[in-house]
Amino acid sequence: MATQLSVNLNAVAQLRNRRDLPWPSVTGIGRIALQHGAHGLTVHPRPDQRHTRFTDVHELRSLIDEEFAHCEFNVEGFPTEQFLKLVEQNRPEQVTLVPDDPSQATSDHGWDCKSHHTMLAPIVARLQGAGMRVSLFADADVEQVKWACDTGCDRIELYTGPYGGAYNNEPLMRQELAKLCATADAAKAQGIQVNAGHDLTVANLPELIKHIPYLAEVSIGHGLTADAVEFGMAETVKRFLGACQPITV
Repeated sequence: MATQLSVNLNAVAQLRNRRDLPWPSVTGIGRIALQHGAHGLTVHPRPDQRHTRFTDVHELRSLIDEEFAHCEFNVEGFPTEQFLKLVEQNRPEQVTLVPDDPSQATSDHGWDCKSHHTMLAPIVARLQGAGMRVSLFADADVEQVKWACDTGCDRIELYTGPYGGAYNNEPLMRQELAKLCATADAAKAQGIQVNAGHDLTVANLPELIKHIPYLAEVSIGHGLTADAVEFGMAETVKRFLGACQPITV
């Protein structure tokens, strides 16, 4: 089965928020992505709502329920009580917990699951008890996998920023890919599924999936939105779906 594609709409929301106007429509762009084959949508509503707004979460939940019941909704965020109540009200299929400081421009590291185990485990149980799958944002670090698994999470999402950032340095890209593969293999051996996200592109996605063919889902925002400026959202989704197809090593 091909890796599932979840389109992250944060960059679309950030563009909308440059003006006090309702376009581009986050829900409308999400609809186009799903109409053309995306398997789901992702948002990361931060406390200051500088891109995704809390109202977007409700509207996208309604979009999927009413028009694309076979698709999934993934909501990312740091697990404040405000965030937990937001996801409990909207029941996304997946909640991805990230260790972001509210002031961060974007996610740039995974959890130290050993240090945060006591905090994360009851939150994971709370969300699962409400019927949501839980994924933990994770660095390419084999040592963290056991601690992530011990929280009871269903998946980890590999932080692929260093891999994507090495786009012009082939040796470094290979090093980062090897770390991602080792971490993914360790998670698979522990019986949890693996997602990935951050700075993934049509160019670097096939190599990642070739080496981690069991990758369950990729969540892609910046690179996909950048391509959509050039190719349009419909064509861009098709391009990324093609890049998600498994390739024999």
